[in-house]
Amino acid sequence: MVDAIQHRILRVISRSKHIPLASVQPDLTFEELSIDSLDRLNILFDLETEFEISIDDEEAKKATRISDIIAGIQQLLEVRERSSPGN
Repeated sequence: MVDAIQHRILRVISRSKHIPLASVQPDLTFEELSIDSLDRLNILFDLETEFEISIDDEEAKKATRISDIIAGIQQLLEVRERSSPGN
């Protein structure tokens, strides 16, 4: 499941920036991918839509690497899963 989430995140970033998926690696920084603050904002909107979550802007600003975003989204999804009815 974690790998599937990571792949979806990388795919969203790839589509948003129009760069090959193979170029988007979790250990890279946003700067290394030439992702500026406006691009980051658009990517966050796309990720919120993709996963039907709300990402805190202040927390997102602290992320410097793609892996930071992956970890944050995985955490949000785990919290949502634990708090959903039936769990």
